[in-house]
Amino acid sequence: MARVAFATSSPPLISSVRTLRRHFSIFAAANPKPPEMSRPSHHSSLEVIGGGSDRFLPALKDSLAKPYNAFPLIGFNRHVETIYAAFYRSVPSVRLRRECLRTKDNGSVALDWVAGDDSYLSPESPILILLPGLTGGSQDSYVRHMLLRAQSKKWRCVVFNSRGCGDSPVTTPQFYSASFLGDIGEVIDHVGEKFPKANLYAAGWSLGGNILVNYLGQESQNCPLSAAVSLCNPFDLVIADEDFHKGFNNVYDKALSKSLRRIFSKHSLLFEDIGGEFNIPLAANAETVRDFDDGLTRVSFGFKSVDEYYSKSSSSKSIKHVRIPLLCIQAANDPIAPDRGIPRDDIKANPNCVLIVTPRGGHLGWVAGEEAPNGAPWTDQVVMEFLQYVENRETINGERSFDDVHHHQIQV
Repeated sequence: MARVAFATSSPPLISSVRTLRRHFSIFAAANPKPPEMSRPSHHSSLEVIGGGSDRFLPALKDSLAKPYNAFPLIGFNRHVETIYAAFYRSVPSVRLRRECLRTKDNGSVALDWVAGDDSYLSPESPILILLPGLTGGSQDSYVRHMLLRAQSKKWRCVVFNSRGCGDSPVTTPQFYSASFLGDIGEVIDHVGEKFPKANLYAAGWSLGGNILVNYLGQESQNCPLSAAVSLCNPFDLVIADEDFHKGFNNVYDKALSKSLRRIFSKHSLLFEDIGGEFNIPLAANAETVRDFDDGLTRVSFGFKSVDEYYSKSSSSKSIKHVRIPLLCIQAANDPIAPDRGIPRDDIKANPNCVLIVTPRGGHLGWVAGEEAPNGAPWTDQVVMEFLQYVENRETINGERSFDDVHHHQIQV
């Protein structure tokens, strides 16, 4: 059983120091303009675009030079691949140490650290914060595989389990949403305060990717993270909602709404006399994710309708404000994060962003690569290559080397 420790969030003083250090390095750098380099080639089976391609793709040249070969019989169909990965991908055994963080509004989230890391990792070791998808947590196979991959590279890892997810405690009548950024901000500040000498990174899948990108956009040039990765991000929640009610996608809708109902039922007493616009019976008996969001989520976070909630919570609108290195990985045939929702134009225009789209992969699938079909997804190696590349170049004589190019363009 995971060991539990309670902590209370404190003012983000370390975050301010990180931000000041970042801006100072812009003026201290002898040559603030990133060096010119030729665009590395990638295999034609992959779509690779982004304003930051020339800056960051050298790290990925080995992985991207190979064709994306989906595993036979599994990767031929997006639904087969999605379901296979969800039910048959191996779940590595990882010992976790739980820390429960009390938030400023008296809520709680659970942080699961890899047990024993402190015995061999230095305080300066880079830290990777993982954000699972809707109703997901540290128990999920794709999260566990990423933990092992990062651990093997001597990175410290922590999983951010949102309120009610991964058996995280719920202490107020509020869960989380696609655009509520209070919890992620407090988690990142808390981790930074625990390890003030370490560089911080984050990776998020699905709804976790949407939340992460929204956070990057909100913090913009003040973001304390050094780099981030977004995977199978729905980006445009209006488009994603439209597709969620078509054909076989109804199976995913019913499965996720069932998971939401299960989480809600554990904490239903907190919502018993809540009143207002809440429709608790609709949420408690939700047959679709939209029903749950209409009865509970959109009211909790002040939206007049579900459509307004989805529109204003879409991270596609945040890409243009991202000011740290961001790698986005999507599958062209993702049934839950539609390809047409990807904000390609904004990614192309942002010199801090790179997008990789695989021809297949389903949702949270990517059953391809050396460990297919039951091992780690194809994306894990790419994610760590990108993050390690940024970490290796994060400091030059004690100063950051991957500062926001937008800021450079203003100064030069």
